[in-house]
Amino acid sequence: MADLDDVFARLARSAFRQRFTLAKREREYIRVRGKETVMAHARVFIAQRLAPAHPANDGKQTPFRGHPAFLAQHATATCCRGCLAKWHGIPAGRVLTANEQAHVVSAIERWLDMQVAGNRSGVQQSLQLL
Repeated sequence: MADLDDVFARLARSAFRQRFTLAKREREYIRVRGKETVMAHARVFIAQRLAPAHPANDGKQTPFRGHPAFLAQHATATCCRGCLAKWHGIPAGRVLTANEQAHVVSAIERWLDMQVAGNRSGVQQSLQLL
């Protein structure tokens, strides 16, 4: 499993991943419901949609809108098992361990924190890590 600092540094160089930012409605969702609730939802999404060895509709199971965690999943390449394998070094075809699920949730939380703090692209923080 790849170190999140390394993953975020590589994500910062991806034009596709940098397209994702929280819109006003997602920021409001976090503000109203609170970070703890949003992260609880993220843990459920990961357990149900990503953790199985062969998720239903893998590669298409994560919507592009509807919840801040979904945007974060696309931005952090935690949206499907193929992206997890490519970007995070977590192989497909087997159930995610509790540690791997925690890694995914940590990536989502880190990206959301950067977005809420105003570092929309994550580039500045990732470049500082290099």
